[in-house]
Amino acid sequence: MEEIKVTYHDEIKKFVKPVTYYEVSKSFNVDHAISAYIDNTAISLEEKISSDVNVEFLDTSHISGYKIYQAGLKYLFYVAVKDLYQDSEIYFLHSVPKGILSEIVLDHEVTSYDIQRIKGQMANMVSNKERFKAYHLKAKDAYNYLMSIKEEEKAKMIQFMENDIITMYRLKNYLNNFYNILPYDTSVIDRFELVDIGHNRIILVCPSIDLKGRLPEYVHYENIITNFMNSKKWLKKMNTLYLANLNEQVADNKIKELVLMNELVFQEDILKACEQILKKPQIKFVLIAGPSSSGKTTTMKRLSIYFKSKGFKTIELSTDDFFVNKIDTPKDEFGQYDFECLEAVDLELFNKTLLDLLAYKKVSIPKYDFVTGKRIEQNRVEQLDENTIVLIEGLHCLNDELTSFIKSENKFKIYLSPFMPLNIDRHNYISTLDLRLIRRLTRDRRERARKVDDTIYEWQKVRSGEEKNIFPYVYQADLIINTALAYELGVLKVYALPLLYSVEINSKYYAEARRLITALSPFFTISSELVPKDSVLREFIGNV
Repeated sequence: MEEIKVTYHDEIKKFVKPVTYYEVSKSFNVDHAISAYIDNTAISLEEKISSDVNVEFLDTSHISGYKIYQAGLKYLFYVAVKDLYQDSEIYFLHSVPKGILSEIVLDHEVTSYDIQRIKGQMANMVSNKERFKAYHLKAKDAYNYLMSIKEEEKAKMIQFMENDIITMYRLKNYLNNFYNILPYDTSVIDRFELVDIGHNRIILVCPSIDLKGRLPEYVHYENIITNFMNSKKWLKKMNTLYLANLNEQVADNKIKELVLMNELVFQEDILKACEQILKKPQIKFVLIAGPSSSGKTTTMKRLSIYFKSKGFKTIELSTDDFFVNKIDTPKDEFGQYDFECLEAVDLELFNKTLLDLLAYKKVSIPKYDFVTGKRIEQNRVEQLDENTIVLIEGLHCLNDELTSFIKSENKFKIYLSPFMPLNIDRHNYISTLDLRLIRRLTRDRRERARKVDDTIYEWQKVRSGEEKNIFPYVYQADLIINTALAYELGVLKVYALPLLYSVEINSKYYAEARRLITALSPFFTISSELVPKDSVLREFIGNV
């Protein structure tokens, strides 16, 4: 009998081969293990260990563990609904703050009774510790099976994958693919909530990374969901609901037309925003907020051009230029300067500047020097008149405390975010977070020559700031603009893949880089030459 040594948190145990990571996790009394973590890579717990190894185990506090939990929760929900309503169809449409937006197609409107039945069925499956069993199928067999269950768009994806072997998972009597490894069994998927939002749409609330695995309180953002569903309707009209449809257009040399139409839709959103603002002459300040890599710079320029075409002047301001001096900036719990808190802005000076502008006074606009950490005077004097609109961009622009001295009738708030309406298939969507991260790492390398490791390292801190300072105020937005382009990942792939492949195998961010590589791999590449010079995508790939 051959023995192997497994080290976990400096404790070493010997096991007789063959042994799985699941058995090892139980031996070390690890609760809620989602997967093993070896050499910065997530490994299924059902994998067998072949040699001595130093192992970690992931839960939902780690991004890889969180993604695996989400995939497991979707499958759990899918099987529960199918068990109860055999003729139903389930769609997972998109991520939303704190959860997953799903839709059930039934012969009746989903009721509270239905929700309780589904939730009870899921709880039973958790108690029964149902296995997520992996099956490795030949690509042709996987294709034929998916066609047999009438998931054509998912079957077509098999043709776009380089692997000859496709890993699918069986849960109870259902075999399917959620493009991720899954937990060992359902017992760890024991924290979730179902929220009925009407129209047969249900939010699956997941444990939060920020709350160390606890369930967050769901906050409903109807304006976000409405905006996303409108984008989805447009894609349906274009017969491009799924990635397979997009790839077919690339293969048939028809993608140029979709690119132009998609850009026109974004342009129409800008025009509608401006027309809505111009209907109310009392609006003098247009405040624009959005998370990192949402396209704030381009959107503000496009708004400015439209207003000018209508005979208006514009003044463009950034709240960053009203930062207090670095030495006066508040510090976070780790003793680091917190430039993302509201108090990092000189609120008194900022509001005085806006009030003086509103009174048609001349004002001097400062500039914050991030090198010296000081606000400096510049030779920039602005003055408002009846035909001038002030465009303001900043992290806190949705928060009324930023502009507390300004009456609401003089303000119009716009929230930007790239809600990708294109889905991989009916059960797998493209994460807004992944899209923004790919945008950011592409821009960071081009503009700042930053390594991918550094971008990913800062990402969680950026995300934490957004959770505190943007998302709680989305409900205050007067308008939401979706800055995602259905075709953009085919373009970004060309720029992002070399960067992601550059992450070294010993990097702690190797697993995240590989996950993003896997996410990008099925997209057919699209030439950047097709991207218009004024596209929001140019903010990230540049004009070359």
